[in-house]
Amino acid sequence: MATTNKEAVKTEEKKVNNYELVFIVKPDVTDEALEAIIGNITQFVTAKGGTVASNDKWGKKKLAYPLKHSLEGNYVLSKFSIAPTWSRELENNLFINDQILRHLLIKVE
Repeated sequence: MATTNKEAVKTEEKKVNNYELVFIVKPDVTDEALEAIIGNITQFVTAKGGTVASNDKWGKKKLAYPLKHSLEGNYVLSKFSIAPTWSRELENNLFINDQILRHLLIKVE
């Protein structure tokens, strides 16, 4: 008996993967705005049934090359677990955020 598409989606939603997200925020962002960005990501993960293990602020560091006319950026590492379908949506949200210069989402085995 072949599984239907709806059953495949339900089993994928139940599956949870661990992820590490490193993102670089514009250097002119205030500490309150940086906390708000981290809070928005945390809120997204928890609203979708995931759990956040940690959020580590690495501070402002010099970039190897200019990104969107910025020579520095605030680095943040976030470790969390969430369903794979929601990780794609999170990544799409990070792309459209003007305050985030770059991000890298990695699935941890």
